[in-house]
Amino acid sequence: MVYLITPVKSLPPLTNSVKSLEPGDTVQLKNVEGFYTNQSRTEVMNFYRSQIDDFFYFRLNHPPEKAKEIIKDTIQSYYLEEYIIPFKQSIFVNGYEWENDVFTKPEKRIKNKLFYENKEYRSKITIKTFTPKNWQKIVALITTEVGLYAIYRLLKSTIKHD
Repeated sequence: MVYLITPVKSLPPLTNSVKSLEPGDTVQLKNVEGFYTNQSRTEVMNFYRSQIDDFFYFRLNHPPEKAKEIIKDTIQSYYLEEYIIPFKQSIFVNGYEWENDVFTKPEKRIKNKLFYENKEYRSKITIKTFTPKNWQKIVALITTEVGLYAIYRLLKSTIKHD
């Protein structure tokens, strides 16, 4: 229970980037932030991985199309990765690199160049976090424990009968 109620650390702004104040990147969408940067995908993901202070987490790579369901239906995406801290938080990191846009033919990508405050950027990073309330964490843990116990009993009874 202590693990569950220990709060997760707030994510700091992405280093070497400019925070976006565009609509949809501030208060319009709950738990969403946007950043313009020239960092590579590896650099961005290493930054967010270093911010997770939990000893146990999963990293999932989702198809970029899924960003429209998870973050907003108008988002551009080149990659979408998720860090899951079991029972505590999910952090989605969506990256759009205009030069690598898989949905645009290479000769037409130039029209997707990213400009923010009169400066060109290589990518736009959008972060969305999901943090359940404490009671939701406890219900999820108890449900998981009951489920695992039921599976254990089922397997035990199956093995005895063989």
